[in-house]
Amino acid sequence: MNDPVVLVADDDPGIRTVVTAALERGGFQVRATGNATTLWRWVADGQGDVVITDVLMPDENGLDLIPRIRKIRPELRVVVMSAQSTLLTAVKATERGAFEYLPKPFDLNELLAVVRRALEPAKIARPAAPDDPLQPEESLPLIGRSPAMQEIYRTLARLMGTDLTVLITGESGTGKELVARALHTYGKRRDGPFVAINMAAIPRELIESELFGHEKGAFTGATHRSTGRFEQAEGGTLFLDEIGDMPPEAQTRLLRVLQEGEYTTVGGRTPIRANVRIIAATHRDLGQLIRQGQFREDLYFRLNVVPIRVPPLRERTSDIPELVRHFLTKAAGEGLPAKMLDQAAMDRLRSYRWPGNVRELENLVRRLAALYSEEVIGLDIIELELADTAPPQAEPEGDGLGHSVERHLKTYFSAHGDGLPAPGLFDRVMREVERPLLALTLDATRGNQIRAAEILGLNRNTLRKKIRELGIPVVRGGSK
Repeated sequence: MNDPVVLVADDDPGIRTVVTAALERGGFQVRATGNATTLWRWVADGQGDVVITDVLMPDENGLDLIPRIRKIRPELRVVVMSAQSTLLTAVKATERGAFEYLPKPFDLNELLAVVRRALEPAKIARPAAPDDPLQPEESLPLIGRSPAMQEIYRTLARLMGTDLTVLITGESGTGKELVARALHTYGKRRDGPFVAINMAAIPRELIESELFGHEKGAFTGATHRSTGRFEQAEGGTLFLDEIGDMPPEAQTRLLRVLQEGEYTTVGGRTPIRANVRIIAATHRDLGQLIRQGQFREDLYFRLNVVPIRVPPLRERTSDIPELVRHFLTKAAGEGLPAKMLDQAAMDRLRSYRWPGNVRELENLVRRLAALYSEEVIGLDIIELELADTAPPQAEPEGDGLGHSVERHLKTYFSAHGDGLPAPGLFDRVMREVERPLLALTLDATRGNQIRAAEILGLNRNTLRKKIRELGIPVVRGGSK
Protein backbone atom coordinates (compact mmCIF):
# COMPACT_ATOMS: atom_id res chain seq x y z
CA MET A 1 0.00 0.00 0.00
CA ASN A 2 1.29 3.44 -0.92
CA ASP A 3 2.15 5.93 1.79
CA PRO A 4 -0.64 8.48 2.54
CA VAL A 5 -0.37 11.76 0.64
CA VAL A 6 -0.57 15.04 2.57
CA LEU A 7 -1.36 18.25 0.68
CA VAL A 8 0.29 21.30 2.25
CA ALA A 9 -0.56 24.92 1.40
CA ASP A 10 1.36 27.84 2.95
CA ASP A 11 2.72 30.97 1.27
CA ASP A 12 5.80 30.93 3.54
CA PRO A 13 8.50 28.79 1.83
CA GLY A 14 10.26 28.23 5.14
CA ILE A 15 7.12 26.77 6.72
CA ARG A 16 6.55 24.58 3.67
CA THR A 17 10.11 23.24 3.85
CA VAL A 18 9.98 22.44 7.57
CA VAL A 19 6.52 20.86 7.44
CA THR A 20 7.38 18.83 4.34
CA ALA A 21 10.58 17.48 5.91
CA ALA A 22 8.79 16.52 9.13
CA LEU A 23 5.97 14.75 7.27
CA GLU A 24 8.37 12.86 5.02
CA ARG A 25 10.35 11.70 8.05
CA GLY A 26 7.03 10.53 9.48
CA GLY A 27 6.43 8.28 6.48
CA PHE A 28 4.08 10.46 4.42
CA GLN A 29 4.25 11.62 0.83
CA VAL A 30 3.91 15.39 0.54
CA ARG A 31 2.76 17.82 -2.14
CA ALA A 32 3.29 21.43 -1.15
CA THR A 33 2.15 24.72 -2.69
CA GLY A 34 2.18 28.40 -1.81
CA ASN A 35 -1.35 29.24 -2.97
CA ALA A 36 -4.96 28.15 -2.55
CA THR A 37 -5.62 27.77 -6.31
CA THR A 38 -3.19 24.89 -6.70
CA LEU A 39 -4.43 23.25 -3.52
CA TRP A 40 -8.01 23.41 -4.79
CA ARG A 41 -6.99 21.88 -8.14
CA TRP A 42 -5.30 18.97 -6.37
CA VAL A 43 -8.34 18.36 -4.17
CA ALA A 44 -10.74 18.59 -7.13
CA ASP A 45 -8.60 16.05 -9.01
CA GLY A 46 -9.01 13.59 -6.13
CA GLN A 47 -5.45 13.87 -4.86
CA GLY A 48 -4.37 13.75 -1.22
CA ASP A 49 -5.51 11.91 1.91
CA VAL A 50 -5.16 14.87 4.31
CA VAL A 51 -4.98 18.64 3.74
CA ILE A 52 -2.90 21.06 5.82
CA THR A 53 -3.59 24.69 4.95
CA ASP A 54 -2.61 28.12 6.20
CA VAL A 55 -5.33 30.74 6.67
CA LEU A 56 -3.85 33.78 4.93
CA MET A 57 -2.63 33.06 1.40
CA PRO A 58 -2.12 35.47 -1.50
CA ASP A 59 -5.11 34.35 -3.59
CA GLU A 60 -7.68 33.11 -1.07
CA ASN A 61 -8.35 32.60 2.62
CA GLY A 62 -7.69 28.99 3.55
CA LEU A 63 -10.80 28.92 5.76
CA ASP A 64 -12.99 29.68 2.74
CA LEU A 65 -11.71 26.53 1.05
CA ILE A 66 -12.96 24.20 3.77
CA PRO A 67 -16.71 24.24 2.95
CA ARG A 68 -15.91 23.73 -0.75
CA ILE A 69 -13.61 20.80 0.05
CA ARG A 70 -16.23 19.20 2.29
CA LYS A 71 -18.86 19.58 -0.41
CA ILE A 72 -16.96 17.58 -3.06
CA ARG A 73 -14.88 15.33 -0.74
CA PRO A 74 -16.57 15.10 2.67
CA GLU A 75 -14.19 12.34 3.78
CA LEU A 76 -11.06 14.50 3.26
CA ARG A 77 -9.97 16.02 6.56
CA VAL A 78 -8.50 19.51 6.70
CA VAL A 79 -6.01 20.71 9.31
CA VAL A 80 -5.75 24.49 9.65
CA MET A 81 -2.55 26.22 10.79
CA SER A 82 -2.41 29.94 11.43
CA ALA A 83 -0.29 32.68 12.95
CA GLN A 84 -3.56 34.54 13.62
CA SER A 85 -3.81 32.74 16.92
CA THR A 86 -7.09 34.09 18.28
CA LEU A 87 -10.33 32.59 19.54
CA LEU A 88 -12.06 33.81 16.38
CA THR A 89 -9.66 31.87 14.13
CA ALA A 90 -10.14 28.67 16.13
CA VAL A 91 -13.92 29.06 16.11
CA LYS A 92 -14.07 29.86 12.37
CA ALA A 93 -11.92 26.84 11.57
CA THR A 94 -14.12 24.53 13.63
CA GLU A 95 -17.39 25.99 12.39
CA ARG A 96 -16.36 25.54 8.78
CA GLY A 97 -15.47 21.92 9.38
CA ALA A 98 -11.74 21.78 10.01
CA PHE A 99 -10.55 18.56 11.61
CA GLU A 100 -8.02 20.36 13.81
CA TYR A 101 -6.61 23.84 14.37
CA LEU A 102 -2.89 24.40 15.08
CA PRO A 103 -1.68 27.87 16.09
CA LYS A 104 1.78 28.81 14.85
CA PRO A 105 4.38 28.09 16.04
CA PHE A 106 3.44 24.47 16.71
CA ASP A 107 5.33 21.35 17.72
CA LEU A 108 6.14 19.16 14.71
CA ASN A 109 5.48 15.99 16.71
CA GLU A 110 2.03 17.33 17.48
CA LEU A 111 1.49 17.98 13.76
CA LEU A 112 2.42 14.37 12.94
CA ALA A 113 0.04 13.09 15.63
CA VAL A 114 -2.78 15.22 14.21
CA VAL A 115 -2.17 13.94 10.66
CA ARG A 116 -2.22 10.34 11.88
CA ARG A 117 -5.53 10.95 13.68
CA ALA A 118 -6.92 12.60 10.56
CA LEU A 119 -6.22 9.41 8.60
CA GLU A 120 -8.29 7.28 10.99
CA PRO A 121 -11.84 6.40 9.85
CA ALA A 122 -14.49 8.82 11.05
CA LYS A 123 -16.67 7.31 13.78
CA ILE A 124 -19.35 9.98 13.75
CA ALA A 125 -20.16 12.31 10.89
CA ARG A 126 -19.48 15.93 11.77
CA PRO A 127 -22.59 18.12 11.58
CA ALA A 128 -22.82 20.76 8.89
CA ALA A 129 -21.35 24.05 10.03
CA PRO A 130 -23.80 26.90 10.73
CA ASP A 131 -23.58 30.06 8.68
CA ASP A 132 -24.14 32.41 11.61
CA PRO A 133 -22.07 35.58 11.35
CA LEU A 134 -19.24 35.79 13.84
CA GLN A 135 -18.23 38.74 15.93
CA PRO A 136 -15.53 41.09 14.64
CA GLU A 137 -12.08 40.63 16.15
CA GLU A 138 -12.35 43.79 18.29
CA SER A 139 -15.36 42.48 20.21
CA LEU A 140 -13.95 39.08 21.13
CA PRO A 141 -14.43 38.20 24.79
CA LEU A 142 -10.94 36.67 25.17
CA ILE A 143 -7.64 38.32 24.30
CA GLY A 144 -4.18 36.77 24.03
CA ARG A 145 -2.00 34.53 21.89
CA SER A 146 0.07 32.83 24.59
CA PRO A 147 0.27 29.00 24.56
CA ALA A 148 -2.04 28.82 27.58
CA MET A 149 -4.71 30.87 25.81
CA GLN A 150 -4.27 28.87 22.61
CA GLU A 151 -5.17 25.71 24.50
CA ILE A 152 -8.31 27.40 25.83
CA TYR A 153 -9.30 28.50 22.30
CA ARG A 154 -8.90 25.00 20.96
CA THR A 155 -10.96 23.55 23.81
CA LEU A 156 -13.73 26.10 23.28
CA ALA A 157 -13.80 25.38 19.57
CA ARG A 158 -14.17 21.65 20.23
CA LEU A 159 -17.06 22.26 22.65
CA MET A 160 -19.08 24.44 20.26
CA GLY A 161 -21.40 21.70 19.09
CA THR A 162 -21.92 20.07 22.50
CA ASP A 163 -23.96 20.58 25.67
CA LEU A 164 -21.27 19.12 27.94
CA THR A 165 -21.04 20.51 31.46
CA VAL A 166 -17.89 22.57 32.00
CA LEU A 167 -16.02 23.48 35.18
CA ILE A 168 -13.82 26.58 34.88
CA THR A 169 -11.15 27.12 37.53
CA GLY A 170 -8.78 30.02 38.06
CA GLU A 171 -7.86 32.85 40.39
CA SER A 172 -10.12 35.84 40.88
CA GLY A 173 -9.87 38.34 38.06
CA THR A 174 -8.58 35.89 35.42
CA GLY A 175 -11.71 36.08 33.26
CA LYS A 176 -13.63 32.90 34.10
CA GLU A 177 -16.96 34.49 33.21
CA LEU A 178 -15.54 35.62 29.86
CA VAL A 179 -14.68 32.00 29.09
CA ALA A 180 -18.22 30.97 30.05
CA ARG A 181 -19.70 33.68 27.83
CA ALA A 182 -17.51 32.57 24.93
CA LEU A 183 -18.75 28.99 25.38
CA HIS A 184 -22.31 30.31 25.12
CA THR A 185 -21.72 32.81 22.32
CA TYR A 186 -20.08 30.26 20.02
CA GLY A 187 -22.10 27.25 21.19
CA LYS A 188 -25.27 25.57 19.97
CA ARG A 189 -27.35 27.53 22.51
CA ARG A 190 -26.17 30.95 21.32
CA ASP A 191 -29.75 32.03 20.52
CA GLY A 192 -30.88 31.32 24.08
CA PRO A 193 -30.28 33.42 27.21
CA PHE A 194 -27.04 33.51 29.17
CA VAL A 195 -27.92 33.71 32.87
CA ALA A 196 -25.24 34.13 35.54
CA ILE A 197 -25.52 33.75 39.29
CA ASN A 198 -22.71 34.30 41.81
CA MET A 199 -23.03 31.96 44.78
CA ALA A 200 -20.82 34.12 46.97
CA ALA A 201 -23.02 37.20 46.44
CA ILE A 202 -26.32 35.68 47.60
CA PRO A 203 -27.31 34.88 51.21
CA ARG A 204 -27.06 31.14 51.72
CA GLU A 205 -30.70 30.84 52.78
CA LEU A 206 -31.87 32.38 49.49
CA ILE A 207 -29.73 30.45 47.01
CA GLU A 208 -32.22 27.61 46.46
CA SER A 209 -35.00 30.09 45.77
CA GLU A 210 -32.76 32.09 43.43
CA LEU A 211 -31.79 28.96 41.50
CA PHE A 212 -35.05 27.05 41.34
CA GLY A 213 -37.70 29.67 42.06
CA HIS A 214 -40.40 29.41 44.71
CA GLU A 215 -44.15 29.10 45.02
CA LYS A 216 -46.42 31.58 46.74
CA GLY A 217 -46.43 30.89 50.49
CA ALA A 218 -43.33 28.64 50.32
CA PHE A 219 -41.75 30.66 53.16
CA THR A 220 -42.32 33.86 55.09
CA GLY A 221 -42.34 36.76 52.66
CA ALA A 222 -43.11 34.62 49.58
CA THR A 223 -46.17 36.63 48.55
CA HIS A 224 -46.14 35.49 44.93
CA ARG A 225 -44.59 32.85 42.67
CA SER A 226 -41.04 33.71 41.59
CA THR A 227 -39.07 32.23 38.71
CA GLY A 228 -35.55 30.96 39.38
CA ARG A 229 -32.42 31.16 37.28
CA PHE A 230 -32.99 27.69 35.83
CA GLU A 231 -36.30 28.82 34.40
CA GLN A 232 -34.84 32.13 33.21
CA ALA A 233 -32.05 30.27 31.39
CA GLU A 234 -34.46 27.93 29.56
CA GLY A 235 -32.97 26.98 26.20
CA GLY A 236 -29.70 28.72 27.00
CA THR A 237 -26.78 28.61 29.43
CA LEU A 238 -26.74 28.87 33.22
CA PHE A 239 -23.42 30.05 34.63
CA LEU A 240 -22.89 29.10 38.28
CA ASP A 241 -20.06 31.34 39.43
CA GLU A 242 -18.14 30.60 42.64
CA ILE A 243 -19.71 27.15 42.88
CA GLY A 244 -17.42 26.40 45.83
CA ASP A 245 -19.57 28.73 47.96
CA MET A 246 -22.81 26.82 47.30
CA PRO A 247 -24.36 25.55 50.56
CA PRO A 248 -24.86 21.78 51.05
CA GLU A 249 -28.67 21.82 50.61
CA ALA A 250 -28.40 23.57 47.25
CA GLN A 251 -25.61 21.17 46.21
CA THR A 252 -27.98 18.25 46.73
CA ARG A 253 -30.71 19.86 44.61
CA LEU A 254 -28.23 20.77 41.86
CA LEU A 255 -26.93 17.19 41.81
CA ARG A 256 -30.48 15.97 41.16
CA VAL A 257 -30.80 18.35 38.21
CA LEU A 258 -27.56 17.05 36.71
CA GLN A 259 -28.56 13.41 37.31
CA GLU A 260 -32.26 13.50 36.44
CA GLY A 261 -32.53 16.58 34.24
CA GLU A 262 -35.37 18.03 36.33
CA TYR A 263 -36.03 20.12 39.43
CA THR A 264 -38.84 21.44 41.59
CA THR A 265 -39.37 24.96 42.83
CA VAL A 266 -39.11 25.69 46.56
CA GLY A 267 -42.53 24.74 47.90
CA GLY A 268 -43.48 23.10 44.62
CA ARG A 269 -44.32 19.46 43.89
CA THR A 270 -44.40 19.19 40.13
CA PRO A 271 -41.04 18.34 38.52
CA ILE A 272 -39.88 20.74 35.81
CA ARG A 273 -37.60 19.59 32.98
CA ALA A 274 -34.34 21.54 32.88
CA ASN A 275 -33.36 22.56 29.35
CA VAL A 276 -30.15 24.42 30.12
CA ARG A 277 -26.42 23.96 29.71
CA ILE A 278 -24.53 24.18 33.01
CA ILE A 279 -21.19 25.97 33.26
CA ALA A 280 -19.66 26.32 36.72
CA ALA A 281 -16.63 28.28 37.91
CA THR A 282 -14.62 28.71 41.08
CA HIS A 283 -11.38 30.19 42.37
CA ARG A 284 -11.37 27.76 45.29
CA ASP A 285 -9.72 24.34 45.59
CA LEU A 286 -12.71 22.00 45.32
CA GLY A 287 -10.54 19.01 46.18
CA GLN A 288 -9.71 20.56 49.53
CA LEU A 289 -13.37 21.48 50.11
CA ILE A 290 -14.31 17.86 49.43
CA ARG A 291 -11.77 16.63 51.98
CA GLN A 292 -13.17 19.12 54.50
CA GLY A 293 -16.72 17.87 53.87
CA GLN A 294 -17.84 21.22 52.43
CA PHE A 295 -18.44 20.08 48.84
CA ARG A 296 -20.04 16.92 47.51
CA GLU A 297 -17.65 14.66 45.65
CA ASP A 298 -20.42 13.27 43.42
CA LEU A 299 -21.43 16.81 42.44
CA TYR A 300 -17.81 17.62 41.61
CA PHE A 301 -17.60 14.73 39.15
CA ARG A 302 -20.90 15.75 37.58
CA LEU A 303 -19.64 19.30 37.06
CA ASN A 304 -16.09 18.44 36.03
CA VAL A 305 -17.01 16.77 32.74
CA VAL A 306 -14.77 19.18 30.83
CA PRO A 307 -12.29 21.11 33.01
CA ILE A 308 -10.88 24.43 31.80
CA ARG A 309 -8.16 26.19 33.80
CA VAL A 310 -7.81 29.91 33.16
CA PRO A 311 -4.17 30.87 33.85
CA PRO A 312 -3.27 33.82 36.07
CA LEU A 313 -1.86 36.83 34.23
CA ARG A 314 1.63 36.19 35.62
CA GLU A 315 1.67 32.94 33.58
CA ARG A 316 0.78 34.71 30.33
CA THR A 317 2.72 37.97 30.48
CA SER A 318 3.34 37.82 26.72
CA ASP A 319 -0.35 38.71 26.34
CA ILE A 320 -0.05 41.96 28.33
CA PRO A 321 0.78 44.29 25.39
CA GLU A 322 -2.23 43.00 23.44
CA LEU A 323 -4.46 43.29 26.50
CA VAL A 324 -3.27 46.84 27.16
CA ARG A 325 -3.98 47.88 23.57
CA HIS A 326 -7.42 46.28 23.79
CA PHE A 327 -8.28 48.09 27.04
CA LEU A 328 -6.95 51.42 25.72
CA THR A 329 -9.08 51.06 22.60
CA LYS A 330 -12.08 50.16 24.73
CA ALA A 331 -11.49 53.19 26.98
CA ALA A 332 -11.18 55.50 23.97
CA GLY A 333 -14.46 54.12 22.64
CA GLU A 334 -16.09 55.13 25.91
CA GLY A 335 -14.92 58.71 25.51
CA LEU A 336 -11.65 58.66 27.44
CA PRO A 337 -8.55 60.20 25.82
CA ALA A 338 -6.52 57.98 23.48
CA LYS A 339 -3.24 56.82 25.03
CA MET A 340 -0.31 54.56 24.33
CA LEU A 341 2.54 53.16 26.45
CA ASP A 342 6.23 53.39 25.66
CA GLN A 343 8.36 50.24 25.65
CA ALA A 344 9.82 50.75 29.14
CA ALA A 345 6.34 51.14 30.60
CA MET A 346 5.14 48.02 28.82
CA ASP A 347 8.17 46.04 30.01
CA ARG A 348 7.43 47.08 33.60
CA LEU A 349 3.86 45.84 33.30
CA ARG A 350 5.16 42.49 32.06
CA SER A 351 7.47 42.17 35.08
CA TYR A 352 4.74 42.93 37.63
CA ARG A 353 3.11 40.01 39.48
CA TRP A 354 -0.56 41.08 38.96
CA PRO A 355 -2.23 39.67 42.08
CA GLY A 356 -5.55 40.98 40.73
CA ASN A 357 -4.91 39.42 37.30
CA VAL A 358 -6.59 40.79 34.14
CA ARG A 359 -9.17 42.73 36.14
CA GLU A 360 -6.38 44.65 37.89
CA LEU A 361 -4.70 45.38 34.55
CA GLU A 362 -7.93 46.71 33.03
CA ASN A 363 -8.54 48.97 36.04
CA LEU A 364 -4.98 50.31 35.77
CA VAL A 365 -5.36 51.03 32.05
CA ARG A 366 -8.62 52.91 32.63
CA ARG A 367 -6.92 55.05 35.30
CA LEU A 368 -4.07 55.83 32.93
CA ALA A 369 -6.53 56.95 30.28
CA ALA A 370 -8.61 59.02 32.68
CA LEU A 371 -6.09 60.67 35.00
CA TYR A 372 -3.00 61.55 32.95
CA SER A 373 -2.65 64.23 30.30
CA GLU A 374 0.35 62.58 28.61
CA GLU A 375 -0.50 60.89 25.31
CA VAL A 376 2.41 58.47 25.79
CA ILE A 377 2.54 56.87 29.23
CA GLY A 378 6.09 56.34 30.48
CA LEU A 379 7.80 54.23 33.11
CA ASP A 380 7.61 56.91 35.82
CA ILE A 381 3.81 56.95 35.72
CA ILE A 382 3.61 53.16 35.76
CA GLU A 383 5.93 52.95 38.77
CA LEU A 384 3.82 55.54 40.58
CA GLU A 385 0.59 53.68 39.85
CA LEU A 386 1.95 50.29 40.85
CA ALA A 387 3.39 51.69 44.07
CA ASP A 388 0.06 53.32 44.96
CA THR A 389 -2.24 50.44 44.12
CA ALA A 390 -0.34 47.20 44.75
CA PRO A 391 -1.31 45.57 48.06
CA PRO A 392 1.55 45.05 50.52
CA GLN A 393 3.23 41.73 49.87
CA ALA A 394 3.30 39.47 52.90
CA GLU A 395 6.75 38.27 53.77
CA PRO A 396 7.14 34.47 53.61
CA GLU A 397 7.04 33.03 57.10
CA GLY A 398 10.50 32.87 58.61
CA ASP A 399 12.06 34.94 55.79
CA GLY A 400 10.91 38.42 56.75
CA LEU A 401 14.20 39.49 58.38
CA GLY A 402 16.24 38.00 55.56
CA HIS A 403 14.26 39.90 52.94
CA SER A 404 14.60 43.13 54.92
CA VAL A 405 18.36 42.72 55.17
CA GLU A 406 18.53 41.88 51.47
CA ARG A 407 16.66 45.05 50.52
CA HIS A 408 18.91 47.08 52.82
CA LEU A 409 22.08 45.65 51.28
CA LYS A 410 20.83 46.20 47.73
CA THR A 411 20.24 49.85 48.58
CA TYR A 412 23.65 50.07 50.24
CA PHE A 413 25.50 48.63 47.24
CA SER A 414 23.54 50.63 44.66
CA ALA A 415 24.43 53.83 46.54
CA HIS A 416 28.11 53.20 45.76
CA GLY A 417 27.54 52.90 42.02
CA ASP A 418 30.37 51.02 40.34
CA GLY A 419 32.70 51.43 43.32
CA LEU A 420 32.94 49.09 46.28
CA PRO A 421 31.95 50.17 49.80
CA ALA A 422 34.56 50.62 52.51
CA PRO A 423 35.87 47.50 54.31
CA GLY A 424 34.18 46.27 57.47
CA LEU A 425 30.70 45.67 55.98
CA PHE A 426 30.14 42.43 57.89
CA ASP A 427 30.73 44.03 61.30
CA ARG A 428 28.61 47.01 60.33
CA VAL A 429 25.65 44.86 59.33
CA MET A 430 25.98 42.75 62.47
CA ARG A 431 25.96 45.86 64.65
CA GLU A 432 22.87 47.22 62.84
CA VAL A 433 21.04 43.96 63.46
CA GLU A 434 22.31 43.39 67.00
CA ARG A 435 21.52 46.81 68.40
CA PRO A 436 17.74 46.85 67.76
CA LEU A 437 17.51 43.15 68.63
CA LEU A 438 19.06 43.66 72.06
CA ALA A 439 17.34 46.99 72.73
CA LEU A 440 13.87 45.65 71.88
CA THR A 441 14.43 42.50 73.94
CA LEU A 442 15.50 44.59 76.96
CA ASP A 443 12.50 46.82 76.44
CA ALA A 444 10.18 43.78 76.33
CA THR A 445 11.66 42.48 79.59
CA ARG A 446 11.52 45.96 81.18
CA GLY A 447 15.29 45.98 81.55
CA ASN A 448 15.56 42.57 83.17
CA GLN A 449 18.92 41.49 81.79
CA ILE A 450 18.73 37.97 83.21
CA ARG A 451 15.44 37.34 81.40
CA ALA A 452 16.71 39.06 78.24
CA ALA A 453 19.83 36.88 78.20
CA GLU A 454 17.62 33.77 78.48
CA ILE A 455 15.42 34.89 75.55
CA LEU A 456 18.43 35.72 73.39
CA GLY A 457 20.30 32.56 74.34
CA LEU A 458 23.31 34.56 75.51
CA ASN A 459 25.49 34.37 78.59
CA ARG A 460 24.58 37.20 80.98
CA ASN A 461 28.13 38.59 80.91
CA THR A 462 28.14 38.48 77.09
CA LEU A 463 24.90 40.48 77.04
CA ARG A 464 26.37 43.09 79.43
CA LYS A 465 29.45 43.39 77.23
CA LYS A 466 27.36 43.95 74.12
CA ILE A 467 25.19 46.53 75.90
CA ARG A 468 28.35 48.54 76.65
CA GLU A 469 29.87 48.06 73.17
CA LEU A 470 26.69 49.04 71.33
CA GLY A 471 25.88 51.93 73.67
CA ILE A 472 22.42 50.64 74.57
CA PRO A 473 20.90 52.67 77.42
CA VAL A 474 20.40 50.61 80.56
CA VAL A 475 16.86 50.70 81.90
CA ARG A 476 16.88 51.28 85.64
CA GLY A 477 14.67 49.20 87.83
CA GLY A 478 15.13 45.87 86.08
CA SER A 479 17.22 43.02 87.44
CA LYS A 480 20.87 43.25 86.38
